[in-house]
Amino acid sequence: MFLLIFATAVTSIATEFGVGRWEDLMPYSVAAFFCFGIGSVPAGRLGDLWGRRPMMIIFFIGIGLAAVLVSLTQTPLQMALTLALLGCFASIYHPVGIPMLVQGAERPGWVIGVNGLAGNLGVAGAALVTGLLVKHVGWRAAFWVPGVVSIACGLLFALTVAPEAHSPARKPARAPDPARASALASGGVTMARLFIIMTMASTSGSLLFNFSTNSNFELLTDRLQSIAQDPAQIGLLLAGVYFAASLTQLWVGHLLDRVALKWLYLGIITAQGVFLVLATHLTGWGFYGVQFLFMAAIFGAIPFTDAIIVRFVDDASRSRVTGMRLAVSFGASSCAVWLLGPVVKQAGFTALLWLMAAISLMTFAIVSQLPRPSPQALVDATTGRRSRPAHG
Repeated sequence: MFLLIFATAVTSIATEFGVGRWEDLMPYSVAAFFCFGIGSVPAGRLGDLWGRRPMMIIFFIGIGLAAVLVSLTQTPLQMALTLALLGCFASIYHPVGIPMLVQGAERPGWVIGVNGLAGNLGVAGAALVTGLLVKHVGWRAAFWVPGVVSIACGLLFALTVAPEAHSPARKPARAPDPARASALASGGVTMARLFIIMTMASTSGSLLFNFSTNSNFELLTDRLQSIAQDPAQIGLLLAGVYFAASLTQLWVGHLLDRVALKWLYLGIITAQGVFLVLATHLTGWGFYGVQFLFMAAIFGAIPFTDAIIVRFVDDASRSRVTGMRLAVSFGASSCAVWLLGPVVKQAGFTALLWLMAAISLMTFAIVSQLPRPSPQALVDATTGRRSRPAHG
């Protein structure tokens, strides 16, 4: 939610700062997404070595304070610096929070799906809450109101979540999991190669996520010109898209525990490409309907990289591996935010949609290199029976 408040309020901010077009202000937010990626490395390391609970307290309170600072800015440069600080605190969640949720889960796929649903409800919240606050109070309230709520959540988290007995990296050592090693060996893939495939797939997926979520507000405004121009109404329509698309993650999370991961992943990516190509030919309510579909496919692909990590990486180093993967993927995909304004300004939204379809095709080629599921995994998927979880 916090990373997308700017994208929803950018037109109002540009007007107040005296910037002629919203596209010219978008590059000032790139530092937030770059720090969101790069910060994952130290965040993941501290999560494993220091503990996940204290890092999550820092996350909640830090991102809240940073949002309050953003609301006080007076120039584009100040905006860029405070958004970068917000990105640093935002970088804590994925490498620390997700491993914290799945470290004892019996159904990790379902847990990842529920977590993804909550995350994308935040994306919906950015569109809905920001649109309403911008219209009725002003863009500054769109930052400081959620900031205060986040600080309160941090205090509540500190009071209700029990301290950890040991940090993940300092837990007593245990023997390597033979099921995890067998899964890699059956696909003829080394851990290094798996990490490369996973990171490349995550990078292309993050490019799609950043292009779509940072442009959807203005994209929907452009495609519904004859229907709706009120920012609160556009925010409400877009929140509906995000809410419905988010439900896909529950379905994907349910299937991750029952269906071979590779084939499910490839199916979701194929749907992305088909719906994005279809969207290039539509306007009005027809486009709005297809927007539900391509966003459902984009959101539906999000849980897969976390599921790969849960399946193949031991909990003691899971935050560090997640952090390294996110640093590369989110750092590289921050260029999507940098390119968004210039691409739309020069070529229009149709060219942007074609670019996103091409990225889906690239993701398909990358994911096709994942290990083939073992015969036992296929039996389990067919019968609905699961082997003992290999995640601790």
